[in-house]
Amino acid sequence: MIRVFVNATPVDVDPGADVRDALRACDPALETSVTSGAAYVTDARGIEMPLDVRLTAGAILRVVVSGRKRSESDHVDA
Repeated sequence: MIRVFVNATPVDVDPGADVRDALRACDPALETSVTSGAAYVTDARGIEMPLDVRLTAGAILRVVVSGRKRSESDHVDA
């Protein structure tokens, strides 16, 4: 297992886990919010991250709830 942080909450996930896996492990409602466009995920620097990015130990993720629903064109490709 590797430890990552989602909104300052320590979460243990399997090696090779991606952002989606970490959200699910922390709180499945977070994943739902992101996939519905009501929120998005950033790294520790505030750079938006897609859900399929593989994580390394110590990764810091922040889920940002948006005041408006985001469309596909609003998402940043990494």
